[in-house]
Amino acid sequence: MPDKTNEKEKPSPVEDPRKTDQDISREEKIARLAEAGVDLFPYRAEQTHSVFAIVRDFAALTREGLEEKKAEVVVPGRILSIRKMGRATFATLSDSRAKLQIYLREDQVGEKAYRIFSLLDIGDIIDVRGTLFKTKTGELTVLVQAYAFLAKCQHPLPEKWHGLQDVELRYRRRYLDLIMNPDVGDVFRLRSLMIAEIRRFFDARGYVEVETPMMQPIPGGALARPFKTFHNALGIDLYLRIAPELYLKRLVVGGMEKVYEINRNFRNEGISSEHNPEFTMLEFYEAYSDYHDMMELTEELLHSLCLTLFGKEEFPYGDEVISFKRPFARLKYKDGLLSHSGLAPARFDSRSEVIAFAATLAAENQPLSYGKALDAIFDKLVKPKIVQPTFIIDPPKEISPLAKASREDPEQAERFELVVAGMEIANAFSELSDPQEQRKRFEQQAEELKKGDQESHWIDLDYVQALEYGLPPTGGEGIGIDRLTMLLANRKSIREVILFPLLRPR
Repeated sequence: MPDKTNEKEKPSPVEDPRKTDQDISREEKIARLAEAGVDLFPYRAEQTHSVFAIVRDFAALTREGLEEKKAEVVVPGRILSIRKMGRATFATLSDSRAKLQIYLREDQVGEKAYRIFSLLDIGDIIDVRGTLFKTKTGELTVLVQAYAFLAKCQHPLPEKWHGLQDVELRYRRRYLDLIMNPDVGDVFRLRSLMIAEIRRFFDARGYVEVETPMMQPIPGGALARPFKTFHNALGIDLYLRIAPELYLKRLVVGGMEKVYEINRNFRNEGISSEHNPEFTMLEFYEAYSDYHDMMELTEELLHSLCLTLFGKEEFPYGDEVISFKRPFARLKYKDGLLSHSGLAPARFDSRSEVIAFAATLAAENQPLSYGKALDAIFDKLVKPKIVQPTFIIDPPKEISPLAKASREDPEQAERFELVVAGMEIANAFSELSDPQEQRKRFEQQAEELKKGDQESHWIDLDYVQALEYGLPPTGGEGIGIDRLTMLLANRKSIREVILFPLLRPR
């Protein structure tokens, strides 16, 4: 028998199981393009207009008006459709914001160029030079005089009539989502405009934009579980920040009376339609102010954003119309529990019963104290019923370790949460400035941590020492950029407004 030992040792060629017939066909076309002398990876492209700019500036003109202009354009775009008609071809270009028809004729571009165009596929990127005109049906079109190949799409795009509908695939391959669903790009352009307007708003009021550490030896500024990492050179544990608050208030101690920061926070918590472990916050602090001033400033900011982005005071969100008309409603935390929780007032008198009931509502991080039990009840039963912008004021001091006690009731805190459409959008305090009281609050939180509450605040003695140098009366606030974008862009999931949300690995 012949010796087959060597045959066994030779690896047999294995085709990539992920490749489809279309993938293979496109690979063959790449080879044919290269044989035809086409530069497969050009360094740059000419451009006089984007697809969006052409549609914006010329779509309203009549056929005659367009002929008079004799508008010549050089425009790049991705091919979304191809319709060949003998020696002429219609195709659609897109820049993910708008679509534009192009018209190629063999007698215009030449026999070779027209033949090479047959090697192009839906998804390929090209650059066309030509003159604008309108067809008999009134469609704005480029009569192509020349074109250049810019990039090959080596995989077929999702089927055009249904677009990219698989929600998880949309988040995992956001580039496909942006190609197939133009309104997705609109969300992130709105987000960018919103952030630019926020910066303009605070800069105009004398605030200074700053940056504070992302890695902190002691995570602080909020009640949340941190992510832990390790610094090899220093040999120390560090934590991704859960909030910039304590560092921003150190700056106020140092004389920077108005500061703000727009940056990332990281919290090792569950994922939901309103939560992503990595998210963007705006935080701002102003000396010589309190939480009443923060309410006024918040109303002014959101009203200004609404007018700038929409030209009016209201906008749609789901089945509701949200109004940022000033003033916003104010609701005391205790009154909200009594009127909206559905629980009889007498039930709140028993601390053990409240804690036991709250435990049935919280899937994880079950509340171990009366204050946190009240907060769990508020989150689950009260917030969902609040639609229009409402300041929830004066919650228990126990769940507000960085806020001053209320001047009306020492068991409450001078703090508010702004709730809109059932979501917490903002959180603000009259900042606690008494170093001894702050240390006492930290120690109380440490006791809760020992009992197993992973979201309790750590003791930060360096911050206490900073307070000993004198923190003036200060109002401070955090606003969730992602949730605010959800509202303004009319999106129900936080993943719709974060370009690359965290997903479980496949």
